[in-house]
Order: sequence, then C-alpha cells, then structure tokens
Amino acid sequence: MILASASPRRLELLARLGIVPDAVDPADCDETPHKGELPAIYARRIAAEKAALVAARHPGQIVLAADTVVACGRRILPKAESADQARACLTLLSGRRHRVLSAVTVVDVGGMARHRLSISVLTFKRLGAAELNAYVAGGEWEGKAGGYAIQGHAESFVKHLSGSHSGVMGLPLFETRALLDAAGAAHG
Repeated sequence: MILASASPRRLELLARLGIVPDAVDPADCDETPHKGELPAIYARRIAAEKAALVAARHPGQIVLAADTVVACGRRILPKAESADQARACLTLLSGRRHRVLSAVTVVDVGGMARHRLSISVLTFKRLGAAELNAYVAGGEWEGKAGGYAIQGHAESFVKHLSGSHSGVMGLPLFETRALLDAAGAAHG
C-alpha cells in the first residue's frame, strides 16, 4: 500500500489501524480552490487528484490519499503559512462553529477509485488575546488547515466536537478502514 501523503499525522493514524505503508509518495498537485468551489467538493476533488497522480506512478498498488479542509460557512480556510494567517483563522473560528471535512480516496490494484467524506462539526470557545497570542507564538499552527492542530494545544479550544476526531487530525479512521477493506488491503 502506498500513502500519497507526507503527513506524519496520517502515518501515525494508519498505525492505529495496524498499517505501515510499503511506501510514502506524496502527491504534488495544485491545491488552489476553484472559484466558488464548496468545501466538500474541494476536499473530494483534491483527495481524488492526489490518489490518481500517485496511482499512475505505482500501477497495481493500493494507493491511499486524503485531504482535510477547515470550513467556516462556505469559506475554505487556508493552511496557515504565517503567524498573521494563523491569527486571522483562529480569530474567525473563536466562539464559532466550523466544519472539518476529511476526504479519503483509495485506488485498488485494478485502478478503481473509491471515495469517502467525513464531516465533523466543532465549536471553539471564545479565545482571549493572551491564549491566542500564546498559541500563535508556539508555532503549532504551521501548515495546518485553519491554523490549528487538534492533536496539540488547540484541543483545549474545542468546546464541542461532533464527528471524527481522527478526521479532524487528517485521516478519518472509520472511513479509511472501510475503503481499505473494500480495496482488499490487509491490515491489523
């Protein structure tokens, strides 16, 4: 099985299923949302594109790809690349509900792609200036969708979570197991 992701979190989550990929081959695709593209459609499209790119490089192998999107309403929040961007995302999410959409695509040995989407709804507590500044200063937000990582200090911001904790981390395990089972992948 080939993991089409460089994410250490996805490797860690796969290990919870007893799976160690035979190879890690990150897909390099344009992740720019199309104009007016809705978050669920975007997440599914990116996961499918990543899987197709990597499957083309590894014919006859099972390929797993995923994409995780943080959405506030119809707005897709970026993967924070700067402290200012992280602060803007977290300020937007402070005291509000938002969704985390994790799309998974698995391509089986015959080249058939199967897709699943996990949607989690989270409510953040209202963030005070001091805790927002401390979180941003810690750097945990770097490269994270919506400017936070639930598996770190930001977990204490979550007032309510309905859905998949592993999906918010980047790989919904229930959906992933179902897709790997359908593809005939062996796991623990």
